[in-house]
Amino acid sequence: MPFTIRWARVISSLANWRGLLTSLALGLLIGCSPTKLLQPGQNLLSKIKLEGVKQANEERLEALYQQKPNSKFPLPKLGIYQFGTLFYDSVRIRREINKDQRKFDAKIQAARPDSVKVGKLLTKREQHVQRHQLALDKGNAIMRIGEAPVVYDTARTRATVQQIGVFLKSQGFFRSHVLATDTVEDRQVTVTLHVTEGKPFTYERLDYDIADSAVAHLVLTNQATSLLHLHDRYNEEVIGQERSRIETLLKNSGYYDFRSQYITLEADTSYTPGTVRLRTFIANPGPNEPHQIYTIRNVNFLTDAGVTRFGVTRDTIVRDSVRYLAYKHRFSTKVLDRKLAVRPGQLYNIQNTILTQRQLADLDIFRFNTVSYRRVRTGEGDTTSRQLDAFINASPTKKYQETTELGGTYVSGKPGPFANVRLKIRNVFGGAESLELGLRAGFEGQYNRLNGQSVLTTQLGANASLILPQFLVPWRANRYLTRYNPKTRLNGTYTYVKRPEYTRTNLEGTYDYIWQRSAYHQYVLTPVDLSLVNARNIARYFQRQLDSLALTGSPLIRSFTQQFVPSMNATSLYNSNDFNQTRDARYYRLFVEIGGLTRSLYQGLLNDRNIQVYNFARLAIDYRRYIKLAPQSFFVYRFNGGVAHALSTTTVDRYDPEKQETVKLQQYIIPYDKYFFAGGASSVRAWRPRRLGPGGYATKYNVEQDGQSVLVRNYNVEQPGEVLLEGNLEYRFPVYSFIKGAVFTDFGNVWSLQKNEFRKGAEFQINQFYKQFAVGSGIGIRLDFTFLILRLDIATKVYDPTAEGSNWVLRKFSLRTGNPNNINQDAPTAFNLGIGYPF
Repeated sequence: MPFTIRWARVISSLANWRGLLTSLALGLLIGCSPTKLLQPGQNLLSKIKLEGVKQANEERLEALYQQKPNSKFPLPKLGIYQFGTLFYDSVRIRREINKDQRKFDAKIQAARPDSVKVGKLLTKREQHVQRHQLALDKGNAIMRIGEAPVVYDTARTRATVQQIGVFLKSQGFFRSHVLATDTVEDRQVTVTLHVTEGKPFTYERLDYDIADSAVAHLVLTNQATSLLHLHDRYNEEVIGQERSRIETLLKNSGYYDFRSQYITLEADTSYTPGTVRLRTFIANPGPNEPHQIYTIRNVNFLTDAGVTRFGVTRDTIVRDSVRYLAYKHRFSTKVLDRKLAVRPGQLYNIQNTILTQRQLADLDIFRFNTVSYRRVRTGEGDTTSRQLDAFINASPTKKYQETTELGGTYVSGKPGPFANVRLKIRNVFGGAESLELGLRAGFEGQYNRLNGQSVLTTQLGANASLILPQFLVPWRANRYLTRYNPKTRLNGTYTYVKRPEYTRTNLEGTYDYIWQRSAYHQYVLTPVDLSLVNARNIARYFQRQLDSLALTGSPLIRSFTQQFVPSMNATSLYNSNDFNQTRDARYYRLFVEIGGLTRSLYQGLLNDRNIQVYNFARLAIDYRRYIKLAPQSFFVYRFNGGVAHALSTTTVDRYDPEKQETVKLQQYIIPYDKYFFAGGASSVRAWRPRRLGPGGYATKYNVEQDGQSVLVRNYNVEQPGEVLLEGNLEYRFPVYSFIKGAVFTDFGNVWSLQKNEFRKGAEFQINQFYKQFAVGSGIGIRLDFTFLILRLDIATKVYDPTAEGSNWVLRKFSLRTGNPNNINQDAPTAFNLGIGYPF
């Protein structure tokens, strides 16, 4: 049972850390030179310069360095290591090792002849000795966070020169030269690598010499897909990829026995100066022995691989010439048959083999599946009939899967527990369907402004989702669509929130079509998305606040009315990264939604029940780029934007508390949940969630002070916008073991598309919006446990477009979090705790 803990606030004192931080800073800044860590005759490698590279890839060349200087950014690793040496005593560590060995030897002697106790003591002794030995060999914990000084080695420099020379020639720079020079100053060495590339060799002729005429015809017919082109630069990596392409091409055309070893590419540089004649040879398996094409004779699908019942024979069902075997047929053969790209009578095809495995895995009813082939033997010895029997073995996974999350929050002085329970039932009706049920309940502290006390708010929810492994349409779906892993999802969600100010419920149902264009690219089409929102038991003081905000143009009041929100939407999602974000990857999400187009059909009926319907259009774009700088270092940037607007005006009633009357207004209104918000742990992190913006407008309200009405800033109001523009820049780097660090800068804001005299600065204007970007910067620590990533980001405001006086607020930097119960007080620094990366 996974167990997670979520904190809503961090309230802790940093005083206990000041001494350590001060000592560390002094240790990094003391006058002790890092060269004092060197032995006599040793020099420190300080810098490597690469000169003369114009066409080759500099990053690839730098990766070939056999020695690299100590890392200085974002942490001075050598300085940290040197600071750790102040606490390092190898003599003491050896004494500890000897002491532990004597202690455990005595315990082991006393425990004999009990072999169990002796075994445990031997294990403990080994653990203690290994821990001390690690400190003896690699230093204490502080030294291991840093880096030992890189002692300059001329032999490694020569090896670097050799490696770069080999790489350049593999890239077509046959006349390249590499020379290394080094200079020493104060026992610190600067190495300069002088590269002379020369003119790269290019392909002048691409010839083929293929013994098998059938293979030659296939390869030449598909020459348009070749990775090699005339006048391209010679590149051995591309040549290797071309060998793989030809092998795959032949394996997809029935050549079951074909291997890349039959392919040889020979380069001749004597043809014309500065050019290469590249010849592709494809040999036969033997003299006068052509390559054989294989056809699939039978397909056998074992749906309960790994299950054994002695004395019982598996039952066989034949569908579309495929034999399905199982002790008990639990899965619909009709559904399974749609997922098979390997069919009797087809030529052997490796692409269909991989596609079959992927589509069966996507069903989520098998723990694993394999597709293997066996040659069909004739009755005359070992000769084959050029036929294959395909065997598909699949092992069923558990029918029921339960997940429970328990945790707690601490807000406004109140500890609040929460629990999430999810149940997944596979193969519900025998057709590989998946039913997912979820319940969640939580309590969270909140400050009650009426009585000045903290109370617990209640949040309850439930959801049910049925996923079908095909498109649910009134016509028969084509088998061709199966390769896109089509799914139909019916989902229902209910949410209940009870707070001192109000009680709010939301009932939502969606009907989705989901399919995969590739392993990284997914589409979702939702023709039906229905939501019913109802707010009741609204406190009088909160209703007055909503009415006051509504007069200034704030749409917050719409979140606390009865609404029916019908819409349709589509999503295109591409993500080439993995869960732990360890790849050089891209991510983009395009979302389009249109709602309320049919409101004229039922608006009158719903008006009688005081239920509002709004029509609107919404577009959102999220793009992310993950650039891998080193095995565990990344530079990540993100752009997130969107626009939403009503398609027509709506007549609404507004109560004016000053005039004490209700007036009718024509406004462009969209449902509150369709607005955009900025600020929070995955947005501009220096601002509280949903509290940034809009534009340069600051929400204020009237209070009575000394008998006069005074405008006071309100920092606790959500700030919705119809336009969102925000971006993030983040550098991620390893610190020590599973501890990762980050430095980041966020910028962005939301704006309104409608002009309002009471909200000056909130409207999006071409000549002003770029001046209203809020900017925040900070640092982060991530605990990467592979299966779970815990994140703490500390961000401070740099530029606040709504600040009074100077907008550059970095000079007001402070680690105070402010009083969350005081709506008139803001914190210059925000602490964000979360699970997973922010983006």
